[in-house]
Amino acid sequence: MLKIRHFKTSILITLLAIYLNSCGSGADARKFPPNPEERVQKNIEEGRGFRLMNKVRGSKGGDFEFASSNELWRASLDTIDFIPLASANYSGGIIITDWYSDNSNLNESIKISIRFLTNEIRSDALDIKVFYKKCAQNINCEINERKGSLVAELTKQILKKAAIYEKQTKDKNFKPYPLPKSGKRKKK
Repeated sequence: MLKIRHFKTSILITLLAIYLNSCGSGADARKFPPNPEERVQKNIEEGRGFRLMNKVRGSKGGDFEFASSNELWRASLDTIDFIPLASANYSGGIIITDWYSDNSNLNESIKISIRFLTNEIRSDALDIKVFYKKCAQNINCEINERKGSLVAELTKQILKKAAIYEKQTKDKNFKPYPLPKSGKRKKK
């Protein structure tokens, strides 16, 4: 009897700890309306909420996050689509291209790696490295990492495309949420 009570207590404490840890760190109150109905409407319109009646009425399946739903990931792949990929690991958050050379100079080639530091579309979300390989007759090859205009241009293009994709996603997920006619919460 004592073991069962101890087991139930430890399960309860574990569930409570998980519940408390799942709470967010808070939000900036200036960005959210004080009225609960307006907050609900804003969240649903932006695709952050869910509608219970749609779930109850028999919609089957679940919602899954695929790489195609991450705007930064899609924008990165679209930006470097002319270079063959050596590795693309969505769960690891990294894209690595193969060595690429245009036909003008076969003794020089580049390799790009893009590491995702966050899913948010911002300037410090990506760690892009560009490696240059210069070979003398495909024998003595020298590989160097270079920072410069190509890294800045890639970052700019990826962020620009990701912002466009994010806006398209928000527009696609926008669903108006009707407020009660009075605009206030109904009294019980």
